[in-house]
Amino acid sequence: MSDSEHGKSEKFQWTAEEDQKPERAIVLVPEFQGHQERSREARLEEAVGLARAISLDVVDAGVIPIRTIKPPTLFGSGKVDEITGIIKSSEIGLAIIDHPISPKQQENLEKAWNCKVLDRTGLILEIFGERAQTKEGILQVELAHLNYQKGRLVRTWTHLERQRGALGFVGGPGETQIEADRRLIQERINKLERDLAKVKKTRDLHRSKRKKVPHPVVALVGYTNAGKSTLFNLLTGSNVMAKDLLFATLDPTLRQLNLPQGTRVILSDTVGFVSNLPTHLVAAFRATLEEVIEAELILHVRDIAHEDSDAQSNDVYSVLSQLGIEEDGRKNVIEVWNKIDLLEPEALATMQEVKSDKTHPLLVSAVSGFGTDDLLEKVESIIADSDSVIDITLPVDKLGRLPWIYKNTHIIERRDLETGAIFMKLRAGRDVRSELKQISEV
Repeated sequence: MSDSEHGKSEKFQWTAEEDQKPERAIVLVPEFQGHQERSREARLEEAVGLARAISLDVVDAGVIPIRTIKPPTLFGSGKVDEITGIIKSSEIGLAIIDHPISPKQQENLEKAWNCKVLDRTGLILEIFGERAQTKEGILQVELAHLNYQKGRLVRTWTHLERQRGALGFVGGPGETQIEADRRLIQERINKLERDLAKVKKTRDLHRSKRKKVPHPVVALVGYTNAGKSTLFNLLTGSNVMAKDLLFATLDPTLRQLNLPQGTRVILSDTVGFVSNLPTHLVAAFRATLEEVIEAELILHVRDIAHEDSDAQSNDVYSVLSQLGIEEDGRKNVIEVWNKIDLLEPEALATMQEVKSDKTHPLLVSAVSGFGTDDLLEKVESIIADSDSVIDITLPVDKLGRLPWIYKNTHIIERRDLETGAIFMKLRAGRDVRSELKQISEV
């Protein structure tokens, strides 16, 4: 661990030079007693997929049952010794634990196994770092990584017992290395937050310009690898990266989409979600996901052929709820059941028999294009039914309702009239249009 010995940054670069082999890794999935929403096979497959998303050579992987958590190492001493033998015999340089671990547990396991150890959060951060393309995405990844790294200086830096001598004429023992390192990291965090605030301001300006064009935003969300980007490309004729790879898309992409009856919308493709996505990562990418928060309609794309589709769906709604989407993340959401081409004929026939209302899931195949016409028609009917552009004149005695109008509608144009009244062109949902008629001259 020469990087640690020399006090370098914790952000490992495992994707080696082109003439070197990928880092050999072992993936360990802890299985705790109690109800497990996902099958062990699916959890192991996802963990291995996350590791391979940054080109690691996964030479061994397994689910490790845990009856009692051991605070120093998470696993029992016998299991730690067993894994030590595997790591040594297979010349493994990186152990990935598909669960959050404490800095002390990380330190103890690295000493026992004589290799780098990374938990699920750290691995996702590495993937995000490799995928980020825009300035904002790169800043967000670095901010999240530094917040994660700050609490792990105790194991990353081996020279922390040293102290720097006091500067100038101030006496005392001076500043310990760990205090200095944390201070430098905090200074960098503060700068990143300022830079992100500037980027956010620019993006808000772009969003306000889009609002002046009466095109609603329709956002695609879903579990990673559910086929969002493939569907996005099919509908818009774009070439967004779409591979059988976890977190293939990170930065949001916006394209104009013409619906069958001429309605125009802005379609947004966003980062896919995963289970156990740490709260601070959701917070770090909240700005990127603001397109979802601002969307008039959210299309929840599900891999309906996956054995854990229901559990994945629950994870998506959990993140949407954290982002502030009401009704437990389900407000203005319709489900799009993708990959029906992978279903058995009997299962597909059963699904096609289901007929319901607006919340009825739409069956599609982003690969073959099946069902996409019905999808576009459904989107247009919902948008047309719930959203329209109207002109209103707000009289002087109703100006107190102006904040409510700004909160509940999208203002496209505003003109202050000589009489003191205000003319506005705005986009409003059906649920607020009746209220507008009562307080204005429509």
